Amino acid sequence: MPAFNLGESIPPHTEHAVSVSLPTWRANVGYEEGEDWVVGSMTTGYPRFFIHRSIQAFAKDILEKIGRKGLVAFLFPTRQVAARCVSFVKLRAPPAIVSSLEVLHLVLDPANPQSKALRGLSPSISAVICSPEGFSFLKQYWQHTGDGVSSRRAEFCHSLFKDGLLRVDESPKNTAAPMSPKPCRGPKRYQRGGSLDSGKPSTTSQTSTTVPDREETSRFLEERFGRNLDVSFVEPAKSAIKRRIAGALRSDRELTASPVPEKEMESNTRGVVNLREDDIYLFPAGMNAIFNAHRALLGARGGLKSVNFGFPYVDTLKILEKFGPGCVFYGNASEADLDDLEARLKAGERFLGLFCEFPGNPLLTCPNLARIREMADKYDFAVVVDETIGTFANINVLPFADIVVSSLTKIFSGDCNVMGGSAIFNPNSRYYSALKDFARTGYEDTYWPEDVMFMERNSRDFASRIERINANAEAICDVFRENKLIKAVFYPRDNESSASYEACKVPGGGYGGLISVVFHRKEQAVAFYDAVDTAKGPSLGTNFTLTSPYVLLAHYQELEWASQFGVDPDLIRISVGLEDTADIVKVFEAALHVAEHGSQ
Repeated sequence: MPAFNLGESIPPHTEHAVSVSLPTWRANVGYEEGEDWVVGSMTTGYPRFFIHRSIQAFAKDILEKIGRKGLVAFLFPTRQVAARCVSFVKLRAPPAIVSSLEVLHLVLDPANPQSKALRGLSPSISAVICSPEGFSFLKQYWQHTGDGVSSRRAEFCHSLFKDGLLRVDESPKNTAAPMSPKPCRGPKRYQRGGSLDSGKPSTTSQTSTTVPDREETSRFLEERFGRNLDVSFVEPAKSAIKRRIAGALRSDRELTASPVPEKEMESNTRGVVNLREDDIYLFPAGMNAIFNAHRALLGARGGLKSVNFGFPYVDTLKILEKFGPGCVFYGNASEADLDDLEARLKAGERFLGLFCEFPGNPLLTCPNLARIREMADKYDFAVVVDETIGTFANINVLPFADIVVSSLTKIFSGDCNVMGGSAIFNPNSRYYSALKDFARTGYEDTYWPEDVMFMERNSRDFASRIERINANAEAICDVFRENKLIKAVFYPRDNESSASYEACKVPGGGYGGLISVVFHRKEQAVAFYDAVDTAKGPSLGTNFTLTSPYVLLAHYQELEWASQFGVDPDLIRISVGLEDTADIVKVFEAALHVAEHGSQ
């Protein structure tokens, strides 16, 4: 295994990586404590928590350009997103911070003849500016919603800004763009020396009717910005991503960007009839898919509280608590929790929707979706399932859900160099028409074209990668189960909730690549983590094995609260990769040996 230095990107030398190396237990604690020896060494981090250096540099230049040095700026892709951020801050920040809020929009300079070649990319930036005291409020919105700009968008738009092609919009109206924008065309791939971000050429093409002079546009962008671009590939790439998610392609046929006949879409989508490509919505991050699923339900059904069922990923609960009327939280996802919820419903209490993960993170617990569906039908609430950890290739939860969300950043991409998310509206849901009506005006496609192209490229071998990861995870799980140092192993195959998982597992599917373990003693966990020869940092679903003291990173300020739901503060989470099975088993056996003899 390669050695990873503290603070370097994972994978190394990857400009837009979504993980960072924290190779020791002490480094993870130092990160949470904000110690400079850790934070100062970080070249990157998980994008919703660590603002990418390219975004920081762009924000700094904007403030300098408009004479606002000393203030802070957060960058968003559109006016609507910036407006939501401002509304969030106004509800929570003291008056002095609210009075310092300012929003400016950067748009293409219409007087510059070169702008014509850029219109198809729809490059835009909306900056929310305030006093330094407002940083934490802006950061909350950025982190919880996933609405911030991607590093690739910031890098590209920054170059336009420096060249004078992107300027502050000084028009008096400053009106918002339509909520349902025209299709966004964009770049095909990066070509950068020394970076792992070099894309594979696309094998499809489609004539663009929305971008003037496609060849001229591509030539101009390549010459000026160092990218080999073809602006006609983005919509076919989005279509390819959606059809992979839907499971709509024959296994014996090469993927193309040509439309899939509706009947073929039906016959190849497991368990749900009538599912169409336009029932799948893409987002710039998985959390943004969850945030917008909640927005859609609020828009379609009105202001009711939600239910967060099961121990959640941290920002899912924050979304439900902070955006709208609030939520009821059930942290164990148990039958007893369902009994309590049912008692509330029988007493007349009503809810917007129930949000759950399948399986949950980090205990891999699977809620009883069949019972939840029955209750939802009887008492009129929506069901939103995050299937990120189970993955489309292993499980099908759509028959039980009204909306299925997923972080495509994880195993769907695998390469750990691009963010993305998806939401699927179940066409058989009682709320389908209302959700689609909301989406016609409330859905805004902010997925930056370059990110789309990387996601499409990365996910081409998604199904075949899952098979290897499933097999590796089962082998590693068995190693832990047989070791005397281990107090508990959490894995969908073996958990008490395994019957719920089996009810959703597709033929030939496995149990995913995530395992969590708890040692008998903290010293053993620390010794194991420091010794294990894998990449070590945040995120999951990577093509390489990634180890993390997850609870420290996700719940450092609330460890006691998490422990009441069976989440041990010293739990170690392993996201299993594509390594040779025998080799990766030896890696974990060696680390367990160190933990046994080094912690005595």
